[in-house]
Amino acid sequence: MIIALAQLNYHIGNFEGNHTAITRAIQQAKDRGANLVVFAELAIGGYPAKDLLRSPAFLDRCEAAITEIAALCHGIACIIGAPIRNDSGKGKPLYNAALLIADGAVQQIVHKGLLPDYDVFDEYRYFQPADSFQCITYQHQKIALTICEDLWNIASPKLYRRNPMDVLRGEKPDLIINIAASPFSYNHLRERMEVLQSHARETVAPLVYVNQVGAHADIIFDGRSLVLSPTGERIDMMASFNEDLKYYELHEKTLTALQDTAEVQPPLDTPLIHQALCAGIRDYFHKSGFKKAVVGLSGGIDSALVAALACEALGPENVMAVLMPSVYSSDHSITDALDLVRNTGCRHEVIPIQPMADAFDQSLSQAFSGLMPDVTEENIQARIRGTLLMAFSNKMGYILLNTSNKSEAAVGYGTLYGDMAGALGVIGDVYKTQVYKLAAYMNRHREIIPQHTIVKPPSAELRPGQKDSDSLPEYELLDSVLFQYIENEKSAAQIVALGFDEALVQRVLNLVNRAEFKRFQSPPILRVSSKAFGSGRAMPLVATYPMG
Repeated sequence: MIIALAQLNYHIGNFEGNHTAITRAIQQAKDRGANLVVFAELAIGGYPAKDLLRSPAFLDRCEAAITEIAALCHGIACIIGAPIRNDSGKGKPLYNAALLIADGAVQQIVHKGLLPDYDVFDEYRYFQPADSFQCITYQHQKIALTICEDLWNIASPKLYRRNPMDVLRGEKPDLIINIAASPFSYNHLRERMEVLQSHARETVAPLVYVNQVGAHADIIFDGRSLVLSPTGERIDMMASFNEDLKYYELHEKTLTALQDTAEVQPPLDTPLIHQALCAGIRDYFHKSGFKKAVVGLSGGIDSALVAALACEALGPENVMAVLMPSVYSSDHSITDALDLVRNTGCRHEVIPIQPMADAFDQSLSQAFSGLMPDVTEENIQARIRGTLLMAFSNKMGYILLNTSNKSEAAVGYGTLYGDMAGALGVIGDVYKTQVYKLAAYMNRHREIIPQHTIVKPPSAELRPGQKDSDSLPEYELLDSVLFQYIENEKSAAQIVALGFDEALVQRVLNLVNRAEFKRFQSPPILRVSSKAFGSGRAMPLVATYPMG
């Protein structure tokens, strides 16, 4: 049996576009003599469709799409993920299902059993879990067909009381197929590999894992679909962050690639994050119908990185950089920003903000009489810049990209309605220390981000001689504490036990907890880690946080 794996970029709710991509893959697979083509989890409708799954019209379109795809499946079968109505009258109204379609009709349906409700997942909100599990058969091959999380009981045994593969393994399948919608995080591949390899070995059967690619605002999918031998050895890994269609022959529990499978070494964290951010920007604009971006360019490393990423993802002709110097802006900041404009080839405007800041001071002088200048005047500068950038967005139709990094977002080092403005947080899941690594990576072939931008001390330049280190611990130390608190979800005591100064830990955690109201109003952030701000970290807005 020849099996084609279709790793595609789906667009939630875009039934016409998705149908075109699926149809093309089916036809190409059929032309290559494939007997079966496998698509990703919830390919019908797109993932995550969220509350669109509550819309009868959306579900009707899903059913119509299944019928259209079935009409194509003559001389070839497909396995594809779709939401299916639960007509039992018990439990949630839908199943997350995998369909085997052949001879023009749905032949077999498998329901997902393990429904994740952690981090960015909320499947129990919509789906009823399966209460029984059974292998399917196609062309005399017994297939353990599973859906994403159904294989993750090994990695998360405390989350689930049962394991679908315990049942399916007992039927001695010839092949394991797992269709998935597994979001990207830069440190996830190793765990994914270990989970899949363990199932292949325990079942003594080859395993096919089909993921999707593309971004849906905050959530990014990396693809990297996998084919493993019965001993867990990697036969092939498909492209990262790109669509792919590959073919394999199954014969007596042996899968053989029908194309070259040059050894692919998983890239290091920084190149992966770079790929993910470019994919996130590109898909946000393409899937939303936008074309042009605007970025506030300060001469600092964060805005330089965002502008450079936007130029790579969208083309420099579609990026407008706006320089908004004040009396506190250093000459080298303006020079660095203009150097980046020249290096990237993007468009730019220079709008000094000092006259506007002076006008605010004059207008508020009577109300603020007798009060010393403080953070109020600093924030007014940031809000002037935010207003100017949004003016470009309104007048020209540009989409504003936010330039706040994860370290700043964590501790609230940003101004609401100022430098926190934007439609998409490009590096809001990238710590400052990672920003420097990404900047160096952007310069791997030629200088794009000026070297002076990378080496100079970071500063908001909102008052004379200001540096980030005036308000925050050094970023190497800050990011280490933040990683333990956010990604590893450790308490203050546990972090102190790792050797960190107790006063520093208490200070950093207090800053994080007090800034929740700011993050609540932040733009969606491109998720590249295992724990990003946003839907994956649902903290109460008004709370007293335990620090123990």
